[in-house]
This record gives sequence, C-alpha cells and structure tokens, in this order.
Amino acid sequence: MAKLTVAKVTAGLKKLPGWTRKGDAIVKLYAFKAFADGIKFVDRVAKAADAADHHPDIDIRWTKVTMRLSTHSQGGITAKDLAMAGEIERLSKS
Repeated sequence: MAKLTVAKVTAGLKKLPGWTRKGDAIVKLYAFKAFADGIKFVDRVAKAADAADHHPDIDIRWTKVTMRLSTHSQGGITAKDLAMAGEIERLSKS
C-alpha cells in the first residue's frame, strides 16, 4: 500500500472530523466522562484493529485517549490509516 500524497491525506481528513495530520501520522484526541469509558473505547478499537491487522498508537491519560495512525512500513500515511480512522470514528459513537 503506497504512501498518500499530501493532497489525498488532506482530502481524507475532511471526512474525519477532529483528525489532524502531525508529521507522518494522523491523530485525534477523544475525551470521556470517566476513565472506564475510555478503556471500553480502547477495547473496541483493539478488536477492530486486530481484525484489520492495523494498529494505532494509543495514549491513555485518565479520561483522554489519543489515537495516532501511520503505516510504518510505508513511512507515512496510507489509505489503510484513513480507513482505520473511519472505523475508530464509528466506534467512538457506539
């Protein structure tokens, strides 16, 4: 899977509210009312990530969870990252 151009990443991010580009990754911070809510979210993401064989870097800080996606083997952002971000968005609403 090839690394996306800046234009394609920018276009993809327009469909992913709150996601931004930071270097060679796309990132979003999620906030929850309680620590356990964030952990439940991370558990849902973990299952989806295993199924997609594409795993975000996840940082958990009390009620805040940061998701960071990059395709390390390609040295940047690919369509796989945008697809996983879309799935994370869907899971954030369940």
